[in-house]
Amino acid sequence: MQTETAMTPTPTSLRTGLWLGALTSLAVIGVLYAGNQLAGTPFVPFDIFDWMARVLPGGIIVSVIQVMVRLITALNLGETSSTAKFMEQSIAIVQFVGGGALLGLALAWAGRGNRNGLPIYGLMGGLILLTFTLLVEGSLGFGDANVTVASLWLTAVFLGWGWLLARFVFQAGPALAGDTNAPVSRREFLNAAGLGSAAVTLAGLGLGRWLGDKPATTTSGPEAVAAPPASDDPFGAALTSGPAASPTPEELAARLAKAPGTRDELTHNDDFYRIDINTLPARINGDTWRLSLGGLVDTPLELSLQDLMQLPAVTQLLTMQCISNPVGGDLTGTTRWTGPRLKDVLALAGLSSRVRSLRVEAADDFFEYVSLEDAMDDRTLLVYLMNGEPLPTEHGYPLRVYIPNRYGMKQPKWITNIEATDEATKNGFWVVRGWDEEANARATSVIDTVYVDSATTPPTVQVGGIAWAGERGISKVEVEADASGVWEEATLINPPLSPLTWVQWRYDGWAYQSGQHDFRVRCYEGDGTLQIEELGSARPSGATGVHHMRVNI
Repeated sequence: MQTETAMTPTPTSLRTGLWLGALTSLAVIGVLYAGNQLAGTPFVPFDIFDWMARVLPGGIIVSVIQVMVRLITALNLGETSSTAKFMEQSIAIVQFVGGGALLGLALAWAGRGNRNGLPIYGLMGGLILLTFTLLVEGSLGFGDANVTVASLWLTAVFLGWGWLLARFVFQAGPALAGDTNAPVSRREFLNAAGLGSAAVTLAGLGLGRWLGDKPATTTSGPEAVAAPPASDDPFGAALTSGPAASPTPEELAARLAKAPGTRDELTHNDDFYRIDINTLPARINGDTWRLSLGGLVDTPLELSLQDLMQLPAVTQLLTMQCISNPVGGDLTGTTRWTGPRLKDVLALAGLSSRVRSLRVEAADDFFEYVSLEDAMDDRTLLVYLMNGEPLPTEHGYPLRVYIPNRYGMKQPKWITNIEATDEATKNGFWVVRGWDEEANARATSVIDTVYVDSATTPPTVQVGGIAWAGERGISKVEVEADASGVWEEATLINPPLSPLTWVQWRYDGWAYQSGQHDFRVRCYEGDGTLQIEELGSARPSGATGVHHMRVNI
């Protein structure tokens, strides 16, 4: 009697396993995104990235930040903060897809030894990824999600992913090779694995986008909106008060006009830079949010946003800059901020005589220490309005702090807790990662424009820009052309919007010459101190150097 020998199925290649893992990971991303937008469950790719930013050595994180800023600047990829955030999110997605690709590779390798064991291997792989994910989410507190619901959801997603990927790996080899005894045809396999994964990915992302399609500034809770500035007061100068109050609208209106092409003196909320430690901004419900004030105080407090709005408010025009901003970079802006003085809020609780600093904590796990001297400064505010509107989500809704003369790294957003301590050390989030513990703003000057007015004979040239030195003010700006060694004084557009803002300047003294020219600028602080001209890295204390602009005229 003749016997038939069953044909051994064609094994799935490692390359195919790799691509199947990557392809199905995209579908998982779509499912996770839909769950995040529908029920607030964790969006794992971004959470893994955020977790890595917390656990990796500070030197690595700082190096990555500096490389991104340099790359964005060198390639002119766009506004730095939003482009950097997009790059972070892209890296997070690529990392997750890479993890899926490795899982597919491992299953293809395991299936060569025991093809029938692939379903178990897939579940085991999904379980490993699930365990890692739960550890990550646990360290981050699961965000705003219910821990039980989120855990069950993630269990279903990751075990389902492992099982489905194992099934695809099981079918891929015979189907793609056209084996006669393959469980599915080549076309059926490609439709299921390729088109099916793509459909799930697009459906998940589309559903999530539809469910989460709401303005970034939409948040529930009590909202105060400042009276709009008068038509003859475009900066809202008349709304300001306190020691950093602005000049009168009449004084500001009488100033010299800026050089055409100079940036706006007041930055719109949408254009203000955003730097924070998470891929997505914290979203806080203003109805339930409370500011906890405790530690070495007489009366611990839980204050609502409405409670803070009942306190006397101060409005200030001020400039803020990121410590990682390169010379001439765009991680800076000037806005009108409103809120109670921090010292008035602290007075409600009563500080112990032992207090030396405040530990300020935020909803995104950021924290920083504020010295008692800074906390008692009349210009230090707990801010809830930005340019007369509730703080946008990206900029710290419902509450952030402003401290004069410090870079933005010292000024937490999304504040949830203030603890009065007797600690003198200032080992905040970025300080322990290698940045300056004081973060005092350094003097800087920037050329925004070299404008040629061809309507005159001969044409005239106006050079314009800004200069800033924190609370110390600017006394003089000088411009040099073509490395001549001759520095000529520019005209300051005085008074500035406030003692805390940048000052615009213009220079009209250069005689028109066609061709390529290089202009440089430097500034002097209010007491006559020249800015640091030597080129220096942003880390650890802020970038230094002379800004230049090369133009063809």
